[in-house]
Amino acid sequence: MLLEDLRVSIVAFEEKLAEVRVSLDVAGKEERISLLEDTMGGPGFWDDPGAAQKVAQELNDLKSTVAQYQQLMTNHDDMTMLWELGMDENDESVYPELVDMISRMTQTIEQLELTLMLSGDHDHSNAILTLHAGAGGTEAQDWAQMLLRMYVRWAEKSGYKVETMDFLAGDEAGIKSATLLISGLNAYGYLKSEKGVHRLVRISPFDASGRRHTSFAAVDVMPEIDDNVEIDINMADVRVDTFRAGGAGGQHINKTDSAVRMTHVPTGIVTQCQSQRSQIKNREQCMKMLRARLFELEQQKQADFKTELGGDYQAIEWGSQIRSYVFHPYNLVKDHRTNNETGNVNAVMDGELTSFIEAYLKQGK
Repeated sequence: MLLEDLRVSIVAFEEKLAEVRVSLDVAGKEERISLLEDTMGGPGFWDDPGAAQKVAQELNDLKSTVAQYQQLMTNHDDMTMLWELGMDENDESVYPELVDMISRMTQTIEQLELTLMLSGDHDHSNAILTLHAGAGGTEAQDWAQMLLRMYVRWAEKSGYKVETMDFLAGDEAGIKSATLLISGLNAYGYLKSEKGVHRLVRISPFDASGRRHTSFAAVDVMPEIDDNVEIDINMADVRVDTFRAGGAGGQHINKTDSAVRMTHVPTGIVTQCQSQRSQIKNREQCMKMLRARLFELEQQKQADFKTELGGDYQAIEWGSQIRSYVFHPYNLVKDHRTNNETGNVNAVMDGELTSFIEAYLKQGK
């Protein structure tokens, strides 16, 4: 009887769900939810909107994780009841439905286990993702825009909010650079795997001779740093310039000097934002990026010091790509750090990055 063969899988889920409950610390999260709900119900909670919003976001994130686990438990109960009913009635017609339920539960548990690999201090944070086209003019700028679309599609499919912080269009097509704020639980934890140089090989649509071209684009990913993380910024060291935002003409062109550029003189770090019509909002976005870059710089200094003590140093150069996307003479996307690869280039460019992110996290980078 086919139904009997499913018993092992259904019983195995009981042990797996017990492990997941412990790993997710569901009991601890439920206690924290109760505490935060009491806090939000207290007098004066909304007097500080910024702090209140962070508490509300933490509460939503905790509830989302616990709800996922509870839904798994409900699904397992439903699966068990359906299997028992099929066995009692000797009804094999429920077999396909049970197979589908087992498959979906397996995928959901694997996704939850993936989130457990996000153990970094800022893995839970929002992500600031920046793309820069490499040398090569229009061809490289078009490639940078293709990557931009890929990450926006991934974020949308993953349920994240995407906000453009800065955007510099290419001379003829594509983009020279762009910065996105991708907001949602674990956005940085997942996207940190994308940091590095991405290489494209294809027949260029901009080459009348139909020759094969190789293009590069650099992706930088930083966590958005909360205000409660101490970042020492002396505003006397920051030069603030305003300028008129660039972009296409027409009625929507920004005719005021609302774009903002901040230069941290001691480090030479430059951030800019021109996506908002308000200069005040652009200043806020610029400061977010500056805080993130200074935090990243400090983290890199500490990492370099540890590496120096260990006697192991490897230069990171423009040609040392982390991933190659080959459109010609064959279809292949390969990550050179994990050797994970797929021939479905179109799916990857449409935001299917899960296998690459998962392989990176499992490798423990």
